Amino acid sequence: MEFCPKCKSMMFPIEGSLKCKKCGYVKEKEEAPELVSKATREEREVTVLEGNIDEGLPTTKVKCPECDNTTAYWWLRQLRSADESETRFFKCTKCGYTWREYD
Repeated sequence: MEFCPKCKSMMFPIEGSLKCKKCGYVKEKEEAPELVSKATREEREVTVLEGNIDEGLPTTKVKCPECDNTTAYWWLRQLRSADESETRFFKCTKCGYTWREYD
């Protein structure tokens, strides 16, 4: 994150440069740091649970789509940007099937 040297507002990347939306100051390409693009969902690998670490997780009443058991462990993971809600995951206490809740 970089701030405008004139008005101290946050600067935004626009076409390889940084621009202040408040006063219009532009930091040219040769001055601007290398901008990093966000990874797409396909490029990210999400680890849900490894091994047998589900002990101690809270449980809830929810129907397993694989075995129809009605109890599952649950946990939350932040998969998208911080301003979007977390994703809730479930793991069946009987068969171990793992799935996520979609809003």
